[in-house]
Amino acid sequence: MAIQSGDDVWMQQLLMIEDDVRLAGMVADYLGQNGFAVVHAPDARSGLERLQTPGIELVILDLMLPDMDGLQVCQRIRALLGSAGQIPVLMLTAKGDPMDRIIGLEIGADDYLPKPFEPRELLARIKAILRRKNHLNDTPPQHMQFGSLDIDRDARRVSVKGQACELTSYQYDLLVALAERAGRVLTRDQIMEAVRGKELEAFDRSIDVHMGRIRAAIEDDPKAPQRILTVRGVGYVFARHQD
Repeated sequence: MAIQSGDDVWMQQLLMIEDDVRLAGMVADYLGQNGFAVVHAPDARSGLERLQTPGIELVILDLMLPDMDGLQVCQRIRALLGSAGQIPVLMLTAKGDPMDRIIGLEIGADDYLPKPFEPRELLARIKAILRRKNHLNDTPPQHMQFGSLDIDRDARRVSVKGQACELTSYQYDLLVALAERAGRVLTRDQIMEAVRGKELEAFDRSIDVHMGRIRAAIEDDPKAPQRILTVRGVGYVFARHQD
């Protein structure tokens, strides 16, 4: 949930790495009518840079790019994200060779759609991929590692560089709620909703106060946070790329 449209509807954000500007525009228009905001990158270099934009839910990747082979880009995406959280990749290609499809899937693509394609089929495949992703995320890992930050859900323990962090139970729950949704921009209400049914002290205090205390515990420099970032006018995002 990364972009808010003019009518206050939250739209899932997709990254399309595609050198055909006309095709990218048509896809962006169609998907925009169906609840998705498309960020377009015309080449591999800008695509890999845009990938670090908070809130990207899925990558639509063209196999034929002017500066790098799409298979190499897919490998770079997987290497860049590492274990902190994967973004699904839907690969597009004008090639008809089945071997390209096999190789693409073997190196980490989640699906493969040959050109030309029907926009409705692209939409259906995107929704199917995101459903699978969300289903897998229903059971979060009991141990989460983000650089030197370690979250042990079994022990309800947080440490940085091996040193335990002092957090209240509620602050721990807030941190876990953000970490489980790493890369997604969450409003304050969404964060509080994620921990509803646990301790509700956040209703008595500002959520921003809690975030400040969490930052003081886990950030190297709480005044210049690298893990929990503020999205002005929206809320917070837990950064995928740390340390």
